Amino acid sequence: MLWGLGVALALLFALPAAAQTPPTLAELKQEIARRAEHNLAPLTGLKPADVYAALAKIKSLDRDEWAAAWSAIAEIYAARAKSAEAKHQEKLAHDDELMAWRLYSFARWPVANSPGKAKAYREALEAYRAAARFLDPPMEIVHIPFAGMQIAGYLRLSKRGRPVALVLTIGGLASRKEDMAEEGAAFLRHGIGFLALDMPGTGETPIKADVGAEKMFSAALDYLAKRPEIDRRRIILRGLGWSGYWAAKIAITERARVKGAVVQGAPIHFFFQADWQKKSLATPDFLFDLFPARAAVFGVNSLDDFLAYGTRMSLQDEGLIDKPAAPMLLVNGEKDSQVPIWDLDLMLHNGSAKEAWVNPNGFHDGVSPDWPAINVFDLVVLPWILKRAEPEPAKLTAAGG
Repeated sequence: MLWGLGVALALLFALPAAAQTPPTLAELKQEIARRAEHNLAPLTGLKPADVYAALAKIKSLDRDEWAAAWSAIAEIYAARAKSAEAKHQEKLAHDDELMAWRLYSFARWPVANSPGKAKAYREALEAYRAAARFLDPPMEIVHIPFAGMQIAGYLRLSKRGRPVALVLTIGGLASRKEDMAEEGAAFLRHGIGFLALDMPGTGETPIKADVGAEKMFSAALDYLAKRPEIDRRRIILRGLGWSGYWAAKIAITERARVKGAVVQGAPIHFFFQADWQKKSLATPDFLFDLFPARAAVFGVNSLDDFLAYGTRMSLQDEGLIDKPAAPMLLVNGEKDSQVPIWDLDLMLHNGSAKEAWVNPNGFHDGVSPDWPAINVFDLVVLPWILKRAEPEPAKLTAAGG
């Protein structure tokens, strides 16, 4: 991995403070190609040949030029999907729409902060929803009422074992609910459903992040409680990266209504402090535009304005860290350069008893070469969720026991 890529592009995209020397455009392209060749985030699922084709179109770091290059490749798949659908080739249409979504989504990555990127995001939503039309079991686009607004989400339920347990899974800083819905297919294979939402300040969420924004998830729990095909006693939270913050907070504030929470790579307290923010903006792990992505969550432009949110967002400073909580699984890597491992330690050693999985050689979300993201999910996260999703054993009565 090239050191300083995150800072370099952030500098070129007007990051307010940084410490590393920017790489050349050629070095950036080399890193993007490397990630594509190894199926690494944020290029997971993209074909290297398509990545090479898009990179060949990019001559500068202009955001709209970036979006146009990736969107041009996406348009090929979108057109091919429409042709396949007209010929009733549904499997091909689904696969091509899904690939179009991946490319459009990378065109807007990590945040839709230019006209071209905003257009790419709209096209990503359109492509994903077009692909979803062919799913079985079907996926429902839901609009949950909240404070006079609506929260858009994707609800998909297993056809067996109803009422089903459900995972409320939340997109992160750069990921979106579409990414979480794709991951959620694994839950369906085990008879569990999911509701995928964007976190505050991202995607289609109608509000920015701030104290009290967790109420949108309370509204989602209210909505799920009214769906008879969902077992409201078996709802588990799944947060990845910054969305792990919201999973942890909901596990505390709504502990009576959730059966557990996976809190993976999550900011808790130290992340929001000035020293860490200034240091972490130099991480090489986040490909580019880290500060603009973080700032967009609060709707601010300067680092000083971003840091003003620190004491407001910290679960310790809010007085929540010592409160009782639903069961939690805390996951991260010791070498995480985006979120300090100290936040996991703080959560682990305060409040209710919790479980933790820490990769001593892991980076953000606990991922490392010997523990790729899919392994962390399949071998750590998914088994814990399945265990929490099991029905409670029937209580024996005096006469029966």
